[in-house]
Amino acid sequence: MTRKLFGTDGVRGTANSYPMTADIALRLGAAAGRHFRRDGSDGHRVVIGKDTRLSGYMFETALTAGLTSTGMNVLLLGPVPTPAVGFLTRSMRADLGIMISASHNAHQDNGIKFFGPDGFKLSDADEAAIEEIVMGEIAPAQPANIGRAKRIDDASGRYVEYAKTTLARGTEFGGLKIVLDCANGAAHRVAPKLLWELGAEVVPIGTSPDGTNINLECGSTYPRTCAAKVLETGADLGITLDGDADRVILIDERGQIADGDQIMALFARRFAEAQMLREGVLVATVMSNLGLERFLEDRGLRMERTSVGDRYVVERMRQGGWNLGGEQSGHIVMTDYATTGDGLIAALQFVAAMIETGKPASMLSRSFEPVPQMLKNMRYAPGVDLLSRTEVQAVIADAKARLEGRGRLLIRKSGTEPLVRVMAECEDEGLLADVVNGIIAEMEAVA
Repeated sequence: MTRKLFGTDGVRGTANSYPMTADIALRLGAAAGRHFRRDGSDGHRVVIGKDTRLSGYMFETALTAGLTSTGMNVLLLGPVPTPAVGFLTRSMRADLGIMISASHNAHQDNGIKFFGPDGFKLSDADEAAIEEIVMGEIAPAQPANIGRAKRIDDASGRYVEYAKTTLARGTEFGGLKIVLDCANGAAHRVAPKLLWELGAEVVPIGTSPDGTNINLECGSTYPRTCAAKVLETGADLGITLDGDADRVILIDERGQIADGDQIMALFARRFAEAQMLREGVLVATVMSNLGLERFLEDRGLRMERTSVGDRYVVERMRQGGWNLGGEQSGHIVMTDYATTGDGLIAALQFVAAMIETGKPASMLSRSFEPVPQMLKNMRYAPGVDLLSRTEVQAVIADAKARLEGRGRLLIRKSGTEPLVRVMAECEDEGLLADVVNGIIAEMEAVA
């Protein structure tokens, strides 16, 4: 075991292939337990949540075995959204939180995400420390100090009640018909219950997980399913979550899709008008549309860009003391309410805006006109470094020169999949397509 375990968002990969194997999960649990019990005292606890993937049972059991072997007491939450794990880690005074999920990926993938006692994802230093322990000898607890494990039956209910507190007192969703796509994932019970209790007429889809249909032609990465249902039922809004419900994409009453950039634009404006947007700053990633940046600048606000990944957004928000950020993909981070991206709480805030303004979703979900943007992915074989090839570098350099002063180009490797992502923005859509397709074609030629 010499390869790096942690990526941009915990440990992730194909189930039953390195690093997502039962034995690695067991060692990760034991290493995390040893790291967070370094003072040697008793009474330490960890909460574990998961989404609906079949492999979740295997990893939940392996992590529990590793954690209890080093004296940690394990509280099993069952299927809950990732942000619920962050919330419950803190509210239940746990030393550690773990979410078993590969988010928006297909069912064959899985991942292990760690949260510290403050409910935020672990720092790079903590992850490095855990990985170092994994690679060495892990000292077990004495027999009398082995931890216990038990299931927490009201975990989802605790999160539902907390989510309601993020709304103004007395807010009700009565009279609204909402299509809710839970991606057959972690929010398949929590989300419909929450919206129904707030008074909405809920049209649920993606709420029948079978272990293998998570994110399958549904959810935030496949919003057309929700859009079709909105038009079919005459709904006022469509809400699409991903497999672990930490991101959201919205559908207006006309079936039009609003991504994370449009949601952030609305929230930034509303926060600023209410004098809630700290220092007038929105934190977003390099993937966010140039149109969003211009929208903010026109209102005297500022965008702070980070690397791709909601953990980097959160880290920058905490460093600057800012309270709103997110990603185009639908991670919306409001640290006044949650410690990570929370698709469901973001959706609640959008519905609240509809109620307060009396405006339909279509008037709130299109705050700016996006600069034309094209994103294409190139999958590569393990061990292949396409971006180091001189032919590819030459095409990229030429593309940057052609776009200079007219747009921007971003090329990066995915932190969770073997993909090179090529994204460009430019008002000249012909040039845009030519640049992106040219880079993809060259990578395909040398792959």
